[in-house]
Amino acid sequence: MADPDTTNQAGVTISPASAERAPFVYFDGVSCFGHHNGTIQIELATNLLMPVGAGVRIDVIQTGHIRCSPAAATALREALDKALTMFQQGQGQIQAEPIPAIKN
Repeated sequence: MADPDTTNQAGVTISPASAERAPFVYFDGVSCFGHHNGTIQIELATNLLMPVGAGVRIDVIQTGHIRCSPAAATALREALDKALTMFQQGQGQIQAEPIPAIKN
């Protein structure tokens, strides 16, 4: 995982103060994607389990809308590729670090 106090490849320093307010987006897949006026568009979706009598119905709902430039989409794809590589290399080698009790 990247150190929040470092400068990224574009030379921009990311403020660690903004991380606490950023939302978490959970999704099971991408329902559709496209582009419009030079903007990449990706719709994130998740499965929602709904009880129906003695059974369960699965509804698919939108959980997020990604809109970004082609450069940002490329950076996201590269980050996902690197995270997947880290995951595959680390299977069976996971060593959790303790979470500090006091936040700096």
